[in-house]
Amino acid sequence: MKNKDITIITINYNNLLGLKKTMQSVFDQTYKDVEYVIIDGGSTDGSKEYILDNAEKLAYWVSEPDNGIYNAMNKGIAKATGEYLLFLNSGDFLCDNYVLSKFSLELKDADIYYGNLIKVRQNGSFLKSKGPDAEKITILTFITGSLNHPSSFIKRNLFEKYGFYDESLKIVSDWKFFLIVLGMNNSVIKYLNIDVSFFDMTGISNSNFDLINIERKKVLLEKVPKPILSDCFKLIEIQNKYNSSRGKMFLKLETHFFARKINNVMFKVILKAYGIYERFNKNI
Repeated sequence: MKNKDITIITINYNNLLGLKKTMQSVFDQTYKDVEYVIIDGGSTDGSKEYILDNAEKLAYWVSEPDNGIYNAMNKGIAKATGEYLLFLNSGDFLCDNYVLSKFSLELKDADIYYGNLIKVRQNGSFLKSKGPDAEKITILTFITGSLNHPSSFIKRNLFEKYGFYDESLKIVSDWKFFLIVLGMNNSVIKYLNIDVSFFDMTGISNSNFDLINIERKKVLLEKVPKPILSDCFKLIEIQNKYNSSRGKMFLKLETHFFARKINNVMFKVILKAYGIYERFNKNI
């Protein structure tokens, strides 16, 4: 039998209300060439019973204790047979009934396709996030941000090539995976301007920024060569200066002929005042 084009993996632990919302959004999809895998961590709130009631709609499910969210995701990856994987945790749900139909038309040769994520804040308001939004993906992308995991369709063979999620990390293992696959290797990624999923922002990854920073720093120091990392931080510093109010004003003045001439004269005066004009002029 031909493998499904898409596997959706949902992990859950004692979140019955969220799980119902997530599962129903998958069941309501008009696109049916999808494999659905649910990994439950041994819930005691009725989640297991709800999964069992819908077992005929699932390709695989299990309810047993696990060693954290990435251990649960890795269990799902191990059971998946679809060409592309979408991780939709309990509480998250697809934006409409046509999300998978829209993406299925685009899934061709790229290693990762990603769309828009609608973040659901604690006060109930929404914030659309496009992630890098079709910008070129580099190591710098993951020093300053990441891809939105619940709106990314990831080719399954990437996990065979680069390894499953690092279970020693509590929060940023998906970020580490993207850093390695995209920031440090030549994997192909494509952005599609399609709203994919609503993301529940009350989870652990949105409430422990100190741990996120600690884990990211650890990964960067381990995986990115120090000269490259140093250059990235220098570039960030330069970008911050250009994005400052003074930097923006300077760049705007540079677009006018007379203002640019005045800037050049003032720049030379300042350099000479500090006795570094000759050295600066020689270097350029």
